[in-house]
Amino acid sequence: MSLSPEPLFTPFESPKLTLKNRIAMAPMTRMRSPDGVPGQDVADYYRRRAENQVGLIITEGTVVDHPAANGYPGIPYFHGDKSLAGWANVVKAVHGAGGKIFPQLWHVGSVRKAGTPPDPTVPGYSPSGLAKAGGKVVCHEMTKDDIRAVVKAFGDAARAAKDIGMDGVELHGAHGYLIDQFFWEGTNRRTDEYGGSLVKRTRFAVEVIEAVRKAVGDDFPVMLRWSQWKQQEYTARLAPTPEELAQFLKPLNDAGVDIFHCSTRRYFLPEFDGSTLNLAGWTKQLTGKPVMTVGSVGLDTEFTMTMATSAPVQQVSDIDPLITRFNAGEFDLVSVGRALLADPAWASKIRAGHWDQVQVYTKGSEAVYY
Repeated sequence: MSLSPEPLFTPFESPKLTLKNRIAMAPMTRMRSPDGVPGQDVADYYRRRAENQVGLIITEGTVVDHPAANGYPGIPYFHGDKSLAGWANVVKAVHGAGGKIFPQLWHVGSVRKAGTPPDPTVPGYSPSGLAKAGGKVVCHEMTKDDIRAVVKAFGDAARAAKDIGMDGVELHGAHGYLIDQFFWEGTNRRTDEYGGSLVKRTRFAVEVIEAVRKAVGDDFPVMLRWSQWKQQEYTARLAPTPEELAQFLKPLNDAGVDIFHCSTRRYFLPEFDGSTLNLAGWTKQLTGKPVMTVGSVGLDTEFTMTMATSAPVQQVSDIDPLITRFNAGEFDLVSVGRALLADPAWASKIRAGHWDQVQVYTKGSEAVYY
């Protein structure tokens, strides 16, 4: 690494959020909260990152209070007295280490499989009963009553986050989960006001954002994580041109998103031909809002390779391209995933120039899903 990482350690200041630096921990599912309750081990896990100069912790996905929200065993809930008490303990640990923390609020939609807790009889939910583009109806097609219930659940969870001292919330609108299933024409075939054009397919997300904003007030930060790619289709593009991207982002921006967390598999790749800007850069240019970039920061291969059975040990990669893009104003914040899983002190070590001491990521680390 030839460029100083110090720009990444400058304070971030916006009307609703102040952070000591630009480094965030990406949300990564761990499945280590029995019965949906995060224990002391979860608090210690996040505290270790916060005390090593991670300015913002974004928690693993936490499910809202809806019967079909959960998709995996051991996922933490963001409802119920025991789970919220567990999260309050996590907040205390992170704040005590000098960091700030957002929960990622999540509904998995059609990804839910039969037999999943808490009620194994509840099927997956999706806009049109489809689990993937081109598939057949395999789960529950959401009624308008269902939509209203899920919107309310997101608002209730956001209010709970504020009540227990969280510093903001992130809505999971990426990677083929429920909010994203409404975005994507491959899984949203509805003919009512929630389907149709790209803009109309944002309506569900807009209602969720508006419900969250109403629940937390004007001064509480709301972040939206979104992606072009899906679990089922890594080449998928919600918006294949800058013009369509502008149409997609405008209703979300107007609804009250404060920060856009733009999920890509490789932060250093341009989003569209004819420009070097990545997805975060385009989102910032089109919305005027702060943006967060993510995708293979500090590592030499994309995350899908790491999940392969025969994947090699992932090696540390320098972040000169990241610093160059940050210095150019392409994005405001950087979300770090696997590098922070492998080494809780990653941020402290890169700031001190100790690249030779950074631990590497191998399959079987502390996260299971990115």
